[in-house]
Amino acid sequence: LIRVEYEVLPHVQNVLEAMQDDAPILHPELRTGGTPDASDSPTNIANQVRFARGDLDAGFAAADLIVEKEFATSMVHQGYIEPHNVVAQYSADGQSSVWVSTQGPFAIRELCGGLLKMPPSKIKVIPAEIGGGFGGKTTVYLEHVALLLSKLSGRPVKMVMTRSEVLRATGPTPGSHISAKIGADKDGRITAAELRLSFEAGAFPGSPVAAGSMTVLAPYDLENFQIDGFDVVVNKPKTCAYRAPGATNPAMAAETVIDELAEKLGIDPLEFRLRNAAREGTAQPAGPQFKRIGFVETVEAIKNGEHYQSPPPQSGDGKLRGRGVATGFWFNAAFQSSATVSINTDGTANVVTGSPDIGGSRASCAMIAAEVLGLAAEDVHPVVADTESIGHTDTTGGSRVTFATGMAVYEAATNAVSILKQRAATLWKVKPEEVVFQDGVVSCTTNGHESLSLKQMAPKLPRSGGPVMGSASVRPRGVGPTFATHVVDIELDPETGKVDIVRYTASQDVGKAVHPSYVEGQIQGGVAQGIGWALNEEYFYDETGTLRNTGFLDYRMPTCLDLPMIETILVEVANPGHPIGIRGVGEVPIVPPPAAIANAIYRAAGIRLQELPMSPAKVVKAMLEKDA
Repeated sequence: LIRVEYEVLPHVQNVLEAMQDDAPILHPELRTGGTPDASDSPTNIANQVRFARGDLDAGFAAADLIVEKEFATSMVHQGYIEPHNVVAQYSADGQSSVWVSTQGPFAIRELCGGLLKMPPSKIKVIPAEIGGGFGGKTTVYLEHVALLLSKLSGRPVKMVMTRSEVLRATGPTPGSHISAKIGADKDGRITAAELRLSFEAGAFPGSPVAAGSMTVLAPYDLENFQIDGFDVVVNKPKTCAYRAPGATNPAMAAETVIDELAEKLGIDPLEFRLRNAAREGTAQPAGPQFKRIGFVETVEAIKNGEHYQSPPPQSGDGKLRGRGVATGFWFNAAFQSSATVSINTDGTANVVTGSPDIGGSRASCAMIAAEVLGLAAEDVHPVVADTESIGHTDTTGGSRVTFATGMAVYEAATNAVSILKQRAATLWKVKPEEVVFQDGVVSCTTNGHESLSLKQMAPKLPRSGGPVMGSASVRPRGVGPTFATHVVDIELDPETGKVDIVRYTASQDVGKAVHPSYVEGQIQGGVAQGIGWALNEEYFYDETGTLRNTGFLDYRMPTCLDLPMIETILVEVANPGHPIGIRGVGEVPIVPPPAAIANAIYRAAGIRLQELPMSPAKVVKAMLEKDA
């Protein structure tokens, strides 16, 4: 019998409590990083970042109008349907196999190896089909435990979380407190902006506050700004990534304040954004200059589109109606990817990558290979391999897979084409430079050899030198950031405070849409999650720090009954850093919805909501305070 005695300690549940001088300290050894001015005293502020440019005081002095507000957002869950699960088997020879639904099999291998002091080469991770991730399945929770239990028991071990365990013990996205002060002149030019972002890291450091600080003002060309970000530990689960991690929280603040500035200056909200828009050559808050980007095009696509050009919804029949807009940015990621492309004797191809497919990457990688090889996409078979069967590939996340793994596939297919040309030269007894490959056909430029399609040439490969397989490993640098502009019409019931989404249109710079319907699906999915974040979703803790909504009955995510058909406008401004112009598309769609909906609620009811979610109770409370 094991007896456990618990000592109940003082706790902190949000960043404002945790940042007080007299707050209970979670980790006595913790000191603030990222600043030379940090005190040597114990603190709950784990890290601080700052991005600044220009003269803030002079910028605000030049402003004809300044709007300053504070905002709060709650922790929210990624909402994946499949809970965390794993099967692990440790063999007597020291080799082990781990079957797991994960976004990053190579990350799981490295983390398990580090935690269990095992060589990563002894661990084979087989990625299973994944029932949703959105950033929440990028780290270990069960995997190392199952592997250790298998080692101790000599038997395979399976572990599956319950829904309650998922919500209590895995990483949500952080709650936050954000203050925003932005000034503009009478012509609608932003003269200065100051933001302070405080993010809940959970029980241990590591919130995405740096990413939030880098993205929040990126859509705009500003001379004077200062963004301070604080990573704060609180007595909640350690946070994890969630679709554009860190970007949605501060966008709610900045885009709401910008909307208020535009309204008070009598300028159309989209025109206001165009007057301040980032363009090619604009320096990002983090420093680097943008290359070719499509932010202006996304704003113009909405401004000139049928939705925004239609008459704004009018209140009546006991309902209040309004229209709102907002923009968003995500810088996207690249990291490392590997791929192989092999030609089968029937003229089809296999594409092998190490990127689990959670956004249609199988199809997009197959289509990229098909384009290079001159095949129909149906003739390319995409495979996601285990960690022993492909070169190192970083986690599926950051909207990186079609960009980076797609680039590896492109280069591997190009390598395969080069080998095919050499083989044709061998068959025809000519020099390789005399062979041309175009649209899936090999031809000779110097004599009368009959051209061969890939399907005709494939059976000849065994006697021309053996199988043909192209391979590539990449760490690309030309990441293409992406922007989005959204417009939403809402209907509000003043009696209950319930907000319904009547119409929604999202415009996004997608670079090159490899698979347009999949791109539309990514945008629609991100918007749906952003709507849930805006209106319903939150972790609800009582005064003892106990999570009370530990199931999907009480943690309310939107369903198809809550949403209209989300309209999309694909703006294709090619990314100059990718051979076919690809930009990641999966994350930025979640960034604008909360602010767009907040701005629509203001147009409908005259209330500026500054806390997420904008639940019916908060709407009613704000309306009562307004009337009072």
